[in-house]
Amino acid sequence: MARRHPARDEHHTNGTGAGSPERASEAGIGRRRFLGYVLAAPTLTVAAQLGAEVLAPREAAALIPSLPGPAELLDLNELLTLAALPTSNLITIRIDTDGTAHFALPRAEVGQGVTTSSAMIVAEELDLPLDKVRVTLADARPELLFNQLTGGSNTTYSTYTPIRVAAALARARLLHAASLVLGAAVETLTTKAGAVVSPAGALLGYGELAVKAAALADAAVEVTLKDPDRFRVIGTAQRRVDALEAVTGRKKFAMDLQVPDALPTMVCRPPTINGTVRSVANLAEVRAMPGVTDVVTVSTGVAVRGRTFGQCVDAVRALRVDWGPGTAEGASDATVLEKLRRAELPLVVPALPLLTKAVDARFTFHFASNAALETNCAIADVRADSAEIWASLKAPIVAQEQIALKLGLPPTAVRVHVTEGGGSFGRKLFSDAAHEAAEISKALGKPVKLMWHRTDDFRQGRTHPMSTSRVRATYSLGEVLTYEQRHTSVATDFGHGIGEVLTAEAARLPVADAAFSQTMFQLTQISPYHLGVTTQLLAETDKGFNTGSMRNIYSPNVRCAQELVMDELAKRMGQDGYAMRRRLLKDARARAVLDKVAEAGEWGRSMPAGTAQGIAVHTEYHSAVAILAEIDCRPETTGRKVPNAYTGPRVTKVVCAVDVGLAVNPRGLEAQMMGGIADGIAITLTSGLHLRDGHFLEGSWDQYFYTRQWNTPPELEIIVMPPSGDKPGGAGELAVAGAMAAVACAYGRATGTMPTVFPVNHAEPLAFTPLPTVPPVPASPTDGRDRTI
Repeated sequence: MARRHPARDEHHTNGTGAGSPERASEAGIGRRRFLGYVLAAPTLTVAAQLGAEVLAPREAAALIPSLPGPAELLDLNELLTLAALPTSNLITIRIDTDGTAHFALPRAEVGQGVTTSSAMIVAEELDLPLDKVRVTLADARPELLFNQLTGGSNTTYSTYTPIRVAAALARARLLHAASLVLGAAVETLTTKAGAVVSPAGALLGYGELAVKAAALADAAVEVTLKDPDRFRVIGTAQRRVDALEAVTGRKKFAMDLQVPDALPTMVCRPPTINGTVRSVANLAEVRAMPGVTDVVTVSTGVAVRGRTFGQCVDAVRALRVDWGPGTAEGASDATVLEKLRRAELPLVVPALPLLTKAVDARFTFHFASNAALETNCAIADVRADSAEIWASLKAPIVAQEQIALKLGLPPTAVRVHVTEGGGSFGRKLFSDAAHEAAEISKALGKPVKLMWHRTDDFRQGRTHPMSTSRVRATYSLGEVLTYEQRHTSVATDFGHGIGEVLTAEAARLPVADAAFSQTMFQLTQISPYHLGVTTQLLAETDKGFNTGSMRNIYSPNVRCAQELVMDELAKRMGQDGYAMRRRLLKDARARAVLDKVAEAGEWGRSMPAGTAQGIAVHTEYHSAVAILAEIDCRPETTGRKVPNAYTGPRVTKVVCAVDVGLAVNPRGLEAQMMGGIADGIAITLTSGLHLRDGHFLEGSWDQYFYTRQWNTPPELEIIVMPPSGDKPGGAGELAVAGAMAAVACAYGRATGTMPTVFPVNHAEPLAFTPLPTVPPVPASPTDGRDRTI
């Protein structure tokens, strides 16, 4: 692990203005020396100021090297971090009189564990027990601009140093206050477990120093961060700080909040995507149903407010609505695929049979649902001159400003509270439920507690867009000469912007939206291999669908296609797939994780016919992952029967090696990798939406076959590599692309045919009977107890 200043012991350093201004100016702000702020407050409150670091392209060398792509020079994670820098001083930590540290995290916790990792960072720099750190989620704060967006695996990467600076400054101020109380030099004092300790053994708790360490006015001071060699919390495996609340049901989500008079509310939605209401034939009849308090037409359908959600379901089912056409009328998988093929950008390098050979392939990736396990929920209380919103939001500033615009209120009159969410990975970048709840509350003049039915989100919610990838790779004499990839996708909606309303609105403009998509594509797509002259281009078409940046945006499909072509190249050139990848990899860290999984997974071992191994690498956001997967495609496996399910091939073993630079919480990182692997298996083998007559056939999780117990690998090994840097890289999305590619490669080797349509079961007969589109939701179940047996 890198050590920056081995001769200096920060535990014996004041850090509150050490050295004269001239000396500080001469030295500059080093890699571990920063400016922070002490803020005027009743108790100690501090904030960080962060300077940008030099961004250097990654080193590369190969026989036929490829020029670095845009994302290798500046990727999306770096862009988001740079955008957040100007407001990093608004990230604050407060020390309370009970000795706890309170940090309002300007990001969303949706199950990925950022409250735990953030608490660990605070605890490390403050020398405070982890259970004395309280991390909550900040309300929407427009002054943060780009610093309150949760996406792109950016949370820990961008907040790591600002949180450390603020915590280190708080510790330094506490030491300074203790020196005044004890009459001892700061250099003689140490901190331990939330207390300042004198050489004589006197202890002063942080709580009793909090007021004395407070400031009467804002002041900028210099602070030095702890040497990584002295870390005692960061880098250790920790249980989630919210684990007990989660398993005991005490964790609070939007639906758990009790807001006065906010009654259950649901929406009767159209039978086709984005259909509109022409008229309602039985409004009076439905209003008279038991428990129903209100029925009103809104932009997305007909809203029903009642005493219970069960009564809302009954009312939604009873409504007789004349629906107008939607934005995808008559569309099917086949019609969308035809549009995609017409929109493909041409390949440039011709096939030259006398000089080179080529691998040509086209891959199809069907729509995938971005529904979270927690259905969309939001509470809204809209009044004549104000509004208050509660929801799990990953772009709360955008939600606040757009809702204010629609309500005709100034943004300061709209308070948006960020609640914890039960899953997201892109879904909650869009505040659909919050917008809808605000519209309904305004129309009724009453508070509402809105819940989407699960069927709503599968049929009207956000999806990962259908896409194709056309690939041509030329080779000669055992070397890859060119690699072209033309990725064509149904348009991805980036209407959430990068955290504030200006970029959000720009992303919706007729021309700017295309530019936004191109920027996102170029800043996220990295080919980890030297493949000669390499081009990866995006084209988008058809904006009639509700799409979103599902975990990893374009990467799973783009990387899956490339890794399958890598296997085909290796086969045709008579090379081992692992050895060829290793030779062509650009990055030493990627090579290290590849070597690790090949060793741990026994690459090349003898396996029965119909089973095989696949291997793949994915690099993004200053992190690298390699995955080795084994699959069983034998008839006795693919033909096994599970009631109301699709089984098919089974991934029997996965070995994953991951390098994120510095893993703040290795246990949390392991969990992220497990989730990403499950996602990758799903979108490769079983999870896809079927589009027919302008609507999706799947209506809930029992019809959308995410990785289930019978498709989860019995053998799963996650290897967290030793730290390769002193900062964490991105991790939230890292494993998805690698897992999808490894499983697809394993499937191709087991069956002897490269798969080109995903999920591979998409062409199979449906394993379920589709729910009707009218009424839009099924009846409330009455056999729940039977289903628990």
